[in-house]
Parts: sequence; C-alpha cells; structure tokens
Amino acid sequence: MKGWVLALALSVPTAAISQTVAEQLNDYPTAARADYVFACMVTNGQTREMLDRCACSIDEIASILSYEQYLEAETVLSMRRVGGERMSFFRSAAMAENMVADLRRAQAEAEVICF
Repeated sequence: MKGWVLALALSVPTAAISQTVAEQLNDYPTAARADYVFACMVTNGQTREMLDRCACSIDEIASILSYEQYLEAETVLSMRRVGGERMSFFRSAAMAENMVADLRRAQAEAEVICF
C-alpha cells in the first residue's frame, strides 16, 4: 500500500509539469497562428508548399517566443506604422527595440529552418 501511495504522489507533480510544458509549447491561439500563416502565404505564394513552410515558421517562432512576447513585438510593429508624435515611443524606446529584435531573430531562425 505504501508503494502505491508513493507512486501516486510522485506521478501528480509529473503530470502537472507535463501539462505546464504542453501549455507552454502551445500557448499561441489558433487564430493567431492562422493569421500568421495567411499573411505569410500572401507574401510568399499561396501554394500547398508555402502553407507547410509558413505553418513551420510560426511553430518555430512559438518555440522561441512566448505568445505574450510575440504579441508585444507585433503591437510595437503595428504602432510604428501609425504616425504622430505620441507613437514616437514605439520607434525609439530601447524596450520596444528589444521586443522587435527578439521577434526578428525568431523569424530569421524560422526562415532558416522552414524555408
């Protein structure tokens, strides 16, 4: 009986850790992945091969950046396209630059692997 209780006690943390790892590996919402793939295909060609390559690309990016990091960098890039003095923060702040640089590095790595 003691061995069974010990085995159960040891398996609970492992299951919790596995679930956390699975959640970390798939923390991008499906819609966000689809948006990326659609935009990638518009840029690179709307073929089955590009679908596979673009899907690979977002999977690689997701393995490097959390969804929160990805979203922050995409927000900075979006805000840079908006004109005006208020948006100058997104063009010059070191924190914003670092966010975009991390995304660019992830995209470059994904391009090497997938394209």
